[in-house]
Amino acid sequence: MNETPVIQIQNLTRRYGKQDAVNVLSLTVRPGRCYGFFGRNGAGKTTTIKCLLNLLRPTSGSVRVFGLDPQKDEVAVKSRIAYVPDVVAFYPWMTVRDTLAYLASFRAHWNRDIEADLLRRFGLNATQKTTALSKGQRTQLALIGAICPEPELLLLDEPTSGLDPIVRREFIQTVIGAYQSGDAGRRTVFVSTHLISEFEGLIDEFTIIEQGRELLTMDADAARDRFKKIRARFAQPPARLDLPGALSVKQNGREVEIVANGSSEALLAKLKAHSPEEVQTESLTLEEIFVASNTLGSTKS
Repeated sequence: MNETPVIQIQNLTRRYGKQDAVNVLSLTVRPGRCYGFFGRNGAGKTTTIKCLLNLLRPTSGSVRVFGLDPQKDEVAVKSRIAYVPDVVAFYPWMTVRDTLAYLASFRAHWNRDIEADLLRRFGLNATQKTTALSKGQRTQLALIGAICPEPELLLLDEPTSGLDPIVRREFIQTVIGAYQSGDAGRRTVFVSTHLISEFEGLIDEFTIIEQGRELLTMDADAARDRFKKIRARFAQPPARLDLPGALSVKQNGREVEIVANGSSEALLAKLKAHSPEEVQTESLTLEEIFVASNTLGSTKS
């Protein structure tokens, strides 16, 4: 099936002076996916998103959203997306209700039932002025404004920053999950976050970037199959183990912990040759894969 990608970035470079914030980045997001965009602070995540929104112009390379150029087809693109930035602000003279009505006025569609439900879930007072809202409450208001038009693409840049853990978990698992399942196959989420563990169950595919460059792009399930943690316990502390191909090896007395990158079977065989008392293997979480990616350097799947 020849589906037009929701997002297609090809060789994107965005330079500030002599500094490359994004450096020859390419990635493709297919419809209906929840796509994770991971990187440390300053890695180039927000710059990339701003290029998708035509808030910044690429120095070179191209970005397409729904197959359209955000510069030439800005209205057509933005009418189909919603965006929550890492820092949100509202007109200070407006109440929560005024703000949502203002946002709804720009939309052809607005789901009032979702609006009422999210106001209740978040415990927001619709008559309260936006200036009286905490940072977390402003984020909640921005999230409501993004979800209610039920866009085809939801762009989230650190969307849960400032939310308390309970609200954060409910938003991620319930709200984003319900948004996507409401029209499975068409609604797409592109989320930039450092709270990777909290999105673990939703992410279908991800890209990790560092200093504007791609380190790793993988399907989430394939990544869990490839990256393994192996723990072994021996009757006596083993002599120095020769384990080529391991990303890391930690030994603490009789116990050894190995992180494997696609070579777990060979590493298991080498460990079992030393007759361990016990061996356990488990998949790395996406957050652990993110940490391990620094060891990978520029390796790509």
